[in-house]
Amino acid sequence: MSDCTHDCGSCGSNCGERMAPSKLPANQFSNIKKVIGIVSGKGGVGKSLVTSMLACLSKKLGYNTAILDADITGPSIPKMFGIKNRAGATELGLIPEETKTGINVMSLNLILEEETQPVIWRGAIISNVVEQFWTEVMWGDIDFMFVDMPPGTGDVPLTVFQSLPIDGIVVVASPQELVGMIVEKAVNMANLMDIPVLGMVENMSYLKCPDCGREIKVFGESRAEETAKSYNIPFIGKIPIDPAIAALCDRGGVEDAEGGYIDAFASVLEELAKKPKAPVEVPYDNGEINQPDIACAHHDGDGEHHCGGGGGSCGGGSCCG
Repeated sequence: MSDCTHDCGSCGSNCGERMAPSKLPANQFSNIKKVIGIVSGKGGVGKSLVTSMLACLSKKLGYNTAILDADITGPSIPKMFGIKNRAGATELGLIPEETKTGINVMSLNLILEEETQPVIWRGAIISNVVEQFWTEVMWGDIDFMFVDMPPGTGDVPLTVFQSLPIDGIVVVASPQELVGMIVEKAVNMANLMDIPVLGMVENMSYLKCPDCGREIKVFGESRAEETAKSYNIPFIGKIPIDPAIAALCDRGGVEDAEGGYIDAFASVLEELAKKPKAPVEVPYDNGEINQPDIACAHHDGDGEHHCGGGGGSCGGGSCCG
């Protein structure tokens, strides 16, 4: 193709020159066997809750489990698990925090001075931070890593799909008429990137009356199962609007949540665990592994420091004076 940019990760054409994008190497002290992304086409559907529940299910099944919180501007995973300590670091890399049941977690809120501090960064900088969470965190031996994605199909989801060895995604939706369009966006992006869709979860599916037990369809009748079927996606389950779950998340007790709403995903995890770990193509640049600079979160890969977000400590930009 005469107008080919050779950026195959962002191209939908299936030409003879198409090549799979190289994946970033994990930290030398990380052995991550399977990576699952949690995605949706819009915000506010409960990806963080589903990510947490899937991670808890994985841990209950006996797998070494981790969560990479890629929702950089809205990180809620530490709050849901009650993690209050800041992540540690050595000259070898960052050290993830651990939940009470032993799930490893890395999130931007674990390295900020204050958890309410806003993140006012451009997309390229945010994408670099996500890459650093993969390359610079010493995750250890992990059977399943769950990546909590930001909503939509923008910079960060694209970075995760291109740079991390994603084994599949789980799509989260809510019971509204536009669910079909939302799911289609996420599914089409996964298909473009040649990533399997492992299943679909419907959150806020209904509210159970505490007096009579009747299911109240707050957002209308569910279309999740028929939508999943139309796209040939396995349907995992429905999570209700449950004040008890909300209260647990608010006080950092998501690991104590009950209900078994997504236990059907256990068979998917067990099948994935049987598959061998895929080899990772490492991108090289003049003989060196091409990795972002962990010292400055405001570095966007162009050789310059963009310190408008403030708070840097690298010595390379105006934020450091």
